[in-house]
Amino acid sequence: MMQRNIQFLAIAGLAASLRCASESNAVQCVNGADCASGACSAAGQCVTLPAPEGGTPDAGPFGGGGDSSSDVDGSGTTDGSQVTLDDGEVAGCVPNNDGTITQAEVPMQAGLHATYLDAQNATWDTTGTVGDAGERVWDLTGALTGDEPVIFTTQSPTGAWWTSAFSGATYASLLSATETLLGVFQVSDTSLLLLGVVSPASGTTQTELTYATPIVTMQFPLTVGATWSTTSNVTGTAEGIDSVYTEAYVTKVDEAGTMKTPYGTFQVLRVGTVLTRTLDLVPTTTRSYSFIAECFGPVASVTSQSNETSTEFSSDAEVRRLTP
Repeated sequence: MMQRNIQFLAIAGLAASLRCASESNAVQCVNGADCASGACSAAGQCVTLPAPEGGTPDAGPFGGGGDSSSDVDGSGTTDGSQVTLDDGEVAGCVPNNDGTITQAEVPMQAGLHATYLDAQNATWDTTGTVGDAGERVWDLTGALTGDEPVIFTTQSPTGAWWTSAFSGATYASLLSATETLLGVFQVSDTSLLLLGVVSPASGTTQTELTYATPIVTMQFPLTVGATWSTTSNVTGTAEGIDSVYTEAYVTKVDEAGTMKTPYGTFQVLRVGTVLTRTLDLVPTTTRSYSFIAECFGPVASVTSQSNETSTEFSSDAEVRRLTP
């Protein structure tokens, strides 16, 4: 099975429904904290959110629920509830940069999409640098060898050949920029769960793998120091071949800081996961980091080569970051 960054795959960013401000050429911001939207573009302009256009202020991230005290007038005093259009698309969210990311502050539903630059077998150091205020800063604005733009979407399970096997699924999304396999995800009251892995089409070489215990990919609220873990047996078929193995995930929100991407600069929480896959008694370990921003979800991610032993690393199997 392929290496993967499970937090990144869990959610597609909201950036495709956002646009950069163009009203003025003057520098408006240095980082996301300077903007009500939580994002500062590479040109120093605050990213602006589209108008709700009929959205309801008390709508939750999936078109219902939420808190009616959500602020949609740009004052910045929001509880993080999202504005949802009549067709269910998440239209906007105002970050409060309080160091805690709630479930309502992360877009998780079918029909979202965003573009990322993706580099395979790249070199980029996860350590980052220390900013003027003592905060951790990661910079992914520069080009990496092999960069390719990739559009990631969250696909509806309705009508999919695998729907009956994953009745609780909320959406599916690609597991890798270089593969066609889909992760099948379910949104629960407090977390985002990975239910299984499937091929886009059925047939004699289809993939349909199920986790006996769904993998907790995100557990809310996210805040520095939060930890969770899941171990599960995986069974089913991989490219038509019967497969049985075990996966163990250990995850920690280990840092807060600033992530610079080609799309803009964000205040983020870094979510690190160590995945150990055991097949035929042989374990393989992979490390990954996702950089999660309020209202945008994952704005960058990096996955190590197999059996990386260092907490911070620079030899990367894959690096992704949000791009216009």
